[in-house]
Amino acid sequence: MGKTIGIVSLKGGVGKTTMVTALAGAFFRLGKKVLIVDGNLSMPNLGLHLNIIDPKTTVHDVLNKEAGVKEAIHPYPGFDILPASLFTNAKVNPFLLKNNLREIKRKYDVIVIDSSPALNDETLAVMLASDEIFVVSTPDHPTMSTSLKAAKIAKQRGTPISGIILNKVHKKKFELPLKTIENTLEMPILAVVPYDTNVLKSLSFMEPFTIHNPFSEGSEEVMKFAAMLVGEKYSGRSFMNFFRTIVPAKQDINREIFYEGFFK
Repeated sequence: MGKTIGIVSLKGGVGKTTMVTALAGAFFRLGKKVLIVDGNLSMPNLGLHLNIIDPKTTVHDVLNKEAGVKEAIHPYPGFDILPASLFTNAKVNPFLLKNNLREIKRKYDVIVIDSSPALNDETLAVMLASDEIFVVSTPDHPTMSTSLKAAKIAKQRGTPISGIILNKVHKKKFELPLKTIENTLEMPILAVVPYDTNVLKSLSFMEPFTIHNPFSEGSEEVMKFAAMLVGEKYSGRSFMNFFRTIVPAKQDINREIFYEGFFK
């Protein structure tokens, strides 16, 4: 049975949805069968990232019991997507998501759920539907404060956040140090994805950046994170990996610890 992963953030603009599509591309490159789900029901945009604008059947129809979950799944090169509708005002019960995904969990190695960038029922439903939760953050005080709130809510709901995906990192002194972020949030940083204009370029082509530019530094980092999630290792081809084997980065050490725990 596949693993369901929730990607959350209580602040918009951190690159949460972009990370969901990047993970889909990464899992595809690892040979996994993957489904991504738009759990942002009030302001969905996962489909927009992949040029799926007005699908006939969506997760809204599933949650309204007007369609089966299999009817609402759409193919994208390399993986499947369960999109939400941009053009509906229908009120749905997001907490039905977990049971609907249970029906198809055996079909996939990994299911990745995008969430609402707010503390609402949609985000809580994603947390409850997930086997593991990861928070996307950027290295600044406002985002860290919202990440702290997400961590507390997830813990209260019985599915603690497993780690941090630090995104849009400029590697500047004005950014919060990794140690400060880990100590404040009390969870490990498992990926540090640099700011890269190639990510914006991939959005214009409406494809995951891990597929559009597969060997960029950011893609390499997401590949390592994705491999860790399925108990595999990805050595990568980046020239920088040579130096990181000499002096491992914090996220590399954290991933190794997480990887070892995968087999316990």
